[in-house]
Amino acid sequence: MDEQTFSCEDTATAVRVFGGNNAHLNMLETEFGVTCRVWGPSVAISGTGDAVQKCMRILERLRQLSTRGEGLQVQDVRLIMREFLTDPPEAGAGKAAPILTHTATRRSVVPRTLHQREYVAAMNAADLVFGIGPAGTGKSYLAMAVAAARLLDHRVQRIVLTRPAVEAGEKLGFLPGDLEQKVNPYLRPLYDALHEMVDPARARAMMSDGSIEVAPLAFMRGRTLKHSFVILDEAQNTTSEQMMMFLTRLGEGSTCVVNGDITQIDLPPGRTSGLVQALSILQGVPGISVVHFTQADVLRHPLVQRIVAAYERHAALGRTAPEERRT
Repeated sequence: MDEQTFSCEDTATAVRVFGGNNAHLNMLETEFGVTCRVWGPSVAISGTGDAVQKCMRILERLRQLSTRGEGLQVQDVRLIMREFLTDPPEAGAGKAAPILTHTATRRSVVPRTLHQREYVAAMNAADLVFGIGPAGTGKSYLAMAVAAARLLDHRVQRIVLTRPAVEAGEKLGFLPGDLEQKVNPYLRPLYDALHEMVDPARARAMMSDGSIEVAPLAFMRGRTLKHSFVILDEAQNTTSEQMMMFLTRLGEGSTCVVNGDITQIDLPPGRTSGLVQALSILQGVPGISVVHFTQADVLRHPLVQRIVAAYERHAALGRTAPEERRT
């Protein structure tokens, strides 16, 4: 058995790092089989040498996040522990991810999972990035964070946000109002992500002067997008023709991020998803990066992760059922 002591600077920091009623320490005890004894701003951790070392590194990571002003939630602790539960630990475990930007409420935005870190690294290295995976994995949110940081640092001249206007199983019928009012329901998720990063008043000013543009995919035809950060959301609902049209809009000094979930295609039967086709056609092309997210990257309500996992199990059973019936 091994024992080591982890100490915080003061009681307030200890409360954030250890959790209310030592909730974070209780999680460490459950996952790593250690024993935690707390006195004041310190905790003695006893257990096997490897488990104690991992717990010490996790607590140091939590202290780093706390020092940067980040609110520590149970979900954050779970994500950090997951990095150390792999054998060997995931690359970068124990290191706090860099802050990408701050939200309009001054909350720091950081990639929190291994795939999110790969995604951010890809956006910094490649001109065209595909983010593939289920909803809630942070694809659009992190892309918007990187885009906002580059715009505010004058590394790009504008942000272009777009998505195909495809009805997701519902018939919306005739929508009243002008063109902007008709397409706004389709673009609402992009507006939500934008307003997380930029104060709504400032966002409206930037949209007025053209620094930020939100438009349906059909409006991209015939354009060349230079010195821009371009985000195509819900790309699984593009047709083959739309995807080729969009990808050939990329101009000098621009970065393009294409996000989608190929398990949630809402195109009419018989239509090929432009995203699925592009992933096949562009495989191995230099300057293009593809990052795949999984249900383990879902950062919404914990129940969402379990729902995604249940649907994935159901889909797997559907694929194996015919084979089972033949045996």
